[in-house]
Amino acid sequence: MEATKTAVESLKKNKIRWVHTAFVDLRGLMQDVVIPAKHYTEGQALTAGIGFDGSSVRGFKTIEESDMILKPDPATLAILPWTTDYRQKSAIILGDVYEAFGGTEPSDVDPRGYVAKRAVKAAADMGYTGFFGPELEYFVFSSIDPTKLVWDMWVSPKGGAGDSWGAPRVVPQSPETTPGNHTLRPKEAYFRPPPEDTTVEYRNEVASILEENFDTEIEMHHHEVATAGQIEIDFKYGELVKTADRTLYYKFIAKNVAKKHGLIATFMPKPVYLDNASGMHVHASLWKGRKNIMYDEKDEYAELSQTGRYFIGGLLEHARAITAVSCPTVNSYKRLVPGFEAPIYIMWSRRNRSAMVRVPVYFKGPEFASAKRVELRSADPSCNTYLAFSCILMAGLDGIKKKLDPGDPVDEDVYDLTAERRRALGIKELPTTLRDALESMKSDEVVHRTLGSHIFDAFIDYKTNDWNQYCLYVTPWEIMKYLDY
Repeated sequence: MEATKTAVESLKKNKIRWVHTAFVDLRGLMQDVVIPAKHYTEGQALTAGIGFDGSSVRGFKTIEESDMILKPDPATLAILPWTTDYRQKSAIILGDVYEAFGGTEPSDVDPRGYVAKRAVKAAADMGYTGFFGPELEYFVFSSIDPTKLVWDMWVSPKGGAGDSWGAPRVVPQSPETTPGNHTLRPKEAYFRPPPEDTTVEYRNEVASILEENFDTEIEMHHHEVATAGQIEIDFKYGELVKTADRTLYYKFIAKNVAKKHGLIATFMPKPVYLDNASGMHVHASLWKGRKNIMYDEKDEYAELSQTGRYFIGGLLEHARAITAVSCPTVNSYKRLVPGFEAPIYIMWSRRNRSAMVRVPVYFKGPEFASAKRVELRSADPSCNTYLAFSCILMAGLDGIKKKLDPGDPVDEDVYDLTAERRRALGIKELPTTLRDALESMKSDEVVHRTLGSHIFDAFIDYKTNDWNQYCLYVTPWEIMKYLDY
């Protein structure tokens, strides 16, 4: 009740006229209906919820059982600072999806209310709280014309697509710069300062809005490795549902601030040929009360507890199936290739960024116990984070339940190892296509149990259809490669 009272007071105080009332579909894409604020301050929007057509939402309902209820979560209310005109003053709120006509629990179609909250409960039943900290990379472009893409990194044909913001025309991959800007060479843009990096003001604005309006503590932001336009804004870790909420809001803010500047923000994993792609490294830790149970001062290798090792064992055991959820697009697998810092081998290590699971060891000692975590490096930002975080948590818990040994860590650059050496170390590979990942997912009971039968089946059906469409499409590369046969 306190959260409801606070939400209503905030709407009145800020003279909000409209409330974007949102949830996510199967893909993790935000679905939004705009409601007059008076339905929140004077009506039943916060108590009874809002009716909508579930058959029009990907992965939800068939047409004969389409009525559903969206119940907003007042704790997620935030004011949109760019809506200043009194006719436009708006807020946004997230919610859970329920069955119509008296449903008392979130529907099994709902990634947030059903999947994520069940995973949280499963951890609590074992005495744990899972904390997550994602690192979302993404690109900002000034324009994209998919009809005029080229392969050459250095030559752009006349009439090519528009420039990426701050340097080369990244989508058609050329080194052209906008007037007065410097060229950032492919794979050399990490941590570059102004004036080469021209995204600083954009990042400052996105980060400031997240901090000031969305209860999100920013840790850092910077330019990423790929040619101009790839950036990362990191925020502090939190509990599963809240972190997934913040991730959804992060994408929403990034895209809307980009639009305000005449730009396009995309979380597509691999929009640029022959340059680094966008990943979403997921940091995860388990706590009991105020104690991080992944920390062990006596462990000489990485100050990682045996429980933390079992958690890693679960991640490795279910790695191929989790990949279908954490890398859910055809395009995701153009990132999971050698040579671009994305992991393709199922192994763990400390410090080693060629490992799929890494244990960061920046600092040592009990004063840094709260920072001990594992980092899953295979996920990308196109995923539904409610589903992905839940699968990561449940796979780790399965490792703890079954005491799954992750094996010895591999402290070598796995990309430099021979196939014979990898076999000797027992290193397996992640799926190389969406189809392969889905095949692994189909037989994984932990992922099935985490998602529930409805979302599990709907996800596989939807993504299989994506794969089939992709297989039917004739690409420009094929024309160039085979036309003279």
